[in-house]
Amino acid sequence: MPEAPKNTLKPTTDYNLELKNKKTLQFIEDVTSNADEVQKKVLEEILSRNAHVEYLQTRGLNGHTDRETFKKTMPVITYEDIQPHIDRIANGDTSPILSSNPISEFLTSSGTSGGERKLMPTIEEELGRRSLLYSLLMPVMSQFVPGLDEGKGMYFLFIKSEAKTPGGLVARPVLTSYYKSTHFKNRPYDPYTNYTSPNETILCPDSYQSMYSQMLCGLCQHKEVLRVGAVFASGFIRAIKFLEKHWRLLCNDIRTGTIDSQITDQSVSEAVMKILKPDPKLADFIEAECSKDSWQGIITRLWPNTKYVDVIVTGTMSQYIPTLDYY
Repeated sequence: MPEAPKNTLKPTTDYNLELKNKKTLQFIEDVTSNADEVQKKVLEEILSRNAHVEYLQTRGLNGHTDRETFKKTMPVITYEDIQPHIDRIANGDTSPILSSNPISEFLTSSGTSGGERKLMPTIEEELGRRSLLYSLLMPVMSQFVPGLDEGKGMYFLFIKSEAKTPGGLVARPVLTSYYKSTHFKNRPYDPYTNYTSPNETILCPDSYQSMYSQMLCGLCQHKEVLRVGAVFASGFIRAIKFLEKHWRLLCNDIRTGTIDSQITDQSVSEAVMKILKPDPKLADFIEAECSKDSWQGIITRLWPNTKYVDVIVTGTMSQYIPTLDYY
């Protein structure tokens, strides 16, 4: 998944993208060419660090860290098997039940598999691993699509509502957790994370204001956009449908250099106004394209330098591929 740094970040004099990409690709090669040994070491590290947690002790692992003993001793389980332990943590038990590290928050499942959302305890350190995983995508893509460091990405990213457990821990979706973290908000300069959407527009809890402001910023910077997307295909289609409904308001903002009165979040409006300038010519261009009977090819018509759409299209999202192709 893509990450966005603050737009004010600039490259340092010793920044070397080619070398950075080379190191990333070598890392992927190293961990995948000998995956079995890497997996073995990871398991050993996890078991060593968590040898004295309640769950492993009650199952009789007795401090063993080898894979064979682990497979013989620890059963394959379902969420329901450890739900009582999770409930204890959610209710405020801070003893080492499942992890030797303090539980920092709960990540929630989408609930789309049926039933209620599940709570998944996580630790602060996990954010670093998530950031590492997300950072592997662009060096791979750059091997096949050149010049991605020479422009911006227009991504529609959103936060969702969060709650607190009785014990006071935050419970929220994994991407909301990431977007609200310092790993996301304060990332060092990277040309691959140069986005049209300021952080304030992404972190706005009002879904309409977030979508409107992100779309407005994307249109203002339309010639700089090299790739477009969202997390899932459905999210990006939703953004295009939003544009189809609200392009007249957006054109008025671009024509006058003022932001619509429905954008009441001050941090959002201030961030947008750093990008938005009166541009009647651009407004006329967008109006002409959006007024046409057909919206076929609208992505490359409005953002002419776009090289690809970056969304997840596996599983149930595959139904949106024909629509994406049409746009």
